[in-house]
Amino acid sequence: MSTLVLDNLTKQYGDAAAIQGVSFSAPAGSFTVLLGPSGCGKSTTLRMIAGLDTPTGGRILIGDQDVTALPPSKRRISMVFQSYALFPHLSVRENILFGLKVRKEPARDHDRRLNRVASLLGLSALLDRKPSQLSGGQQQRVALGRAIISDAPVCLMDEPLSNLDAQLRHEMRREIRAIQRELGITMVYVTHDQTEAMSMADQVVLLRGGRIEQLASPDLLYAQPATEFAARFIGTPPMNLIKLDDLHGQRVIAGTHGAAIAQAPAHAATLGVRPEHITISADGHAAEVESVEYFGADSIAVCRIGSAGGIAVRVNGHLRAEPGMRVGLAWPADRQHFFAADQAAIRQPA
Repeated sequence: MSTLVLDNLTKQYGDAAAIQGVSFSAPAGSFTVLLGPSGCGKSTTLRMIAGLDTPTGGRILIGDQDVTALPPSKRRISMVFQSYALFPHLSVRENILFGLKVRKEPARDHDRRLNRVASLLGLSALLDRKPSQLSGGQQQRVALGRAIISDAPVCLMDEPLSNLDAQLRHEMRREIRAIQRELGITMVYVTHDQTEAMSMADQVVLLRGGRIEQLASPDLLYAQPATEFAARFIGTPPMNLIKLDDLHGQRVIAGTHGAAIAQAPAHAATLGVRPEHITISADGHAAEVESVEYFGADSIAVCRIGSAGGIAVRVNGHLRAEPGMRVGLAWPADRQHFFAADQAAIRQPA
């Protein structure tokens, strides 16, 4: 197992900064997810770790070795691509063994390592098939097998599940995490899907515009978002952000003359509340239902309070409500988040 460290990594394309001062450490045997929207720099960061792109500045260390200037073949890193990158004319067996043969590793070890990987990934009965004879999930397992057979201490994965349907993504999330734990690999995983990040990661590196917006464990990222961007990126539906106004020296929801928001700091510009922490209550803040979606186990009601529309509320079961219905919305004070005018979270004393 090896620790991976990025130290003030930058990447310039002419005058455009793709990556700006990215620093984090992935402990040996950990699962780190690079999360963010398209164009935030997560795949560029991964490619620099792999040696496929050259940093403009900063360092990359694997274990105690500075690998910044080393070619990919010298870094002891494996990689799984979004497209799987399988050779269509080769069998599953030949695809998995391809890297070992290119590196001219001892042939006497090939069968032992192949059998171990095939057993681990449930591919033993498929070794003689071609990629065209496999399902999407099976092709993903072959790509993963080709990566882990190298015994590289660091494995990089670039949106490996984006081409799979929802059910397969769910299954492969569990499989990849279980394999990573069993082998003790240091894994860095790129995705734009916050569900993958929250369900798989030991730590999440949330990127925005080439910079780290927040670096935290999944539970801390959910419970203590550092910015409005982080708050909105995590959660389904995401956190509600409600603008506040001053009324007689107290903070109230913009467009209302209702009750003051409990414990709101005087400089709070925005209130954040997650949909699952809001309840429909007769003595809550006066609101109007805009729409209701039913999902079986729960419903999502979208409401308006004052000038704030699109307020999502998660309710267990089937909510019987119609657009235009007047309701009250309430939430515990200890589930509130406050943000300043610069969109940074306001941390309050415990």
